[in-house]
Amino acid sequence: MSQKFSSFASLAQLARALADKSVSSVELASHYLDRIERLNPEINAFITVERDKTLDQARAADARIAAGTAGPLTGLPVAHKDLFCAEGWRTTCGSKMLADFVSPYDATVIHKLHAEAGMVCVGRANMDEFAMGSSNETSYFGAVKNPWDTARVAGGSSGGSAAAVAAGLAPVATATDTGGSIRQPAGMCNLTGIKPSYGVVSRYGMVAYASSLDQGGVMAHTAEDCALMLSAMAGFDERDSTSLERPQEDYTRALGQPLHGLRIGLPKEFFGPGCDPAVMAGVQEAIQTYQKLGATLVDVSLPHTDLAVPVYYVIASAEASTNLSRYDGVRFGYRAPEYDGLDDMYKKSRSQAFGEEVKRRILVGTYVLSHGYYDAYYLQAQRIRRLITHDFAAAFTQCDIILGPTAPTPAFRIGEKIADPVQMYLFDIYTIAVNLAGLPGMSLPCGLANGLPVGLQLIGNYFAEARLLNAAHAYQQATDWHRQHPAGLD
Repeated sequence: MSQKFSSFASLAQLARALADKSVSSVELASHYLDRIERLNPEINAFITVERDKTLDQARAADARIAAGTAGPLTGLPVAHKDLFCAEGWRTTCGSKMLADFVSPYDATVIHKLHAEAGMVCVGRANMDEFAMGSSNETSYFGAVKNPWDTARVAGGSSGGSAAAVAAGLAPVATATDTGGSIRQPAGMCNLTGIKPSYGVVSRYGMVAYASSLDQGGVMAHTAEDCALMLSAMAGFDERDSTSLERPQEDYTRALGQPLHGLRIGLPKEFFGPGCDPAVMAGVQEAIQTYQKLGATLVDVSLPHTDLAVPVYYVIASAEASTNLSRYDGVRFGYRAPEYDGLDDMYKKSRSQAFGEEVKRRILVGTYVLSHGYYDAYYLQAQRIRRLITHDFAAAFTQCDIILGPTAPTPAFRIGEKIADPVQMYLFDIYTIAVNLAGLPGMSLPCGLANGLPVGLQLIGNYFAEARLLNAAHAYQQATDWHRQHPAGLD
């Protein structure tokens, strides 16, 4: 069976194999489940795998295909970041707090991909606890290892999603991005990942970290696969108050359009000191490729870039403090086995079930929202957030997309930054501002530095996902970095 298709086949390739009946959905699901069973103990990309449920979904998909009622994604396997609620599946958010929580309902993204599109879930992907982390080392279920070098991190917070696709355990995975959590692990694992504009993908049933920043998206091998997935995931949802009422889009519609006349902005703040020379070499080579494809280069500036990290950690921590106050041991989640009264139950349940990074952010968030500090910190952060948004608006009067590195270095070693939170936070310097402004952004492979993947970040104006995806697709037609895979996993 494994000879019929590669474990690293794109979603589009697998869809063609299903359409021409050279493989069934049950065969596809069984293949990836077998790989997960064999490889996941080392990589730790999955928290929960339920073979029987997966095969039931695959059989239902095969029935839809046989009946002629299948859609373009029917029968295709997908891994889900473990913060999208799925009825009957454990939804842990990588935390002891929700280690035994089984969701009674489906998130909108889950409903769209399974009930409507007919995809098949192969498992629930590991993640930093409550999506708080840049390395997938804060998970209660252990660190995820990068398939390119298992001594290194896979990135975070969607590290399990990235490692699953990079190791050929799934052809595609859902993920979320609050400050870079799709783009950064995609860059570290040689994948293509997109975070759409804020409000394009419903957050209903997506467990909240920072509500004004969180956005669902996807990781895959190619821009084409991302376009296929986003077309199924996006859309207005009246159950999400931040969902935008916009016409349904086909994000594949622009793929293949020429890039002649495309203006690419190069922010001077992304090309200064602080970026690994090997990473910058890959980015510069990509710039040359875009020039050959007909794009023109424009120098732009994002002058408040250096403030993005502190602003983000004030706002995100404040929102996390509020969102995570619901985990008190009363209605759901972990409850301390012994306590003396209600207040003691709150304290013990939260102190025993939250990890150190989550506690740190709750404490910071509570502090900046407290009386006497709200104006000095939270309000000021919101004002600077507006300035960052204005920086992008000004840049987009001069260019169509913005280009730069996804991260300042390739994947670092497990344990290297975990004891120094500030160094960990600074690693997201190139990605965070995109979330603060609510813009679409994506990462795609653009080279290897000492054998480790290098990510290229593309940023678009609001609702310019189709343009971004076409720019990425054109690059991938001209290069083969996205076809490189970790050695020894075939």
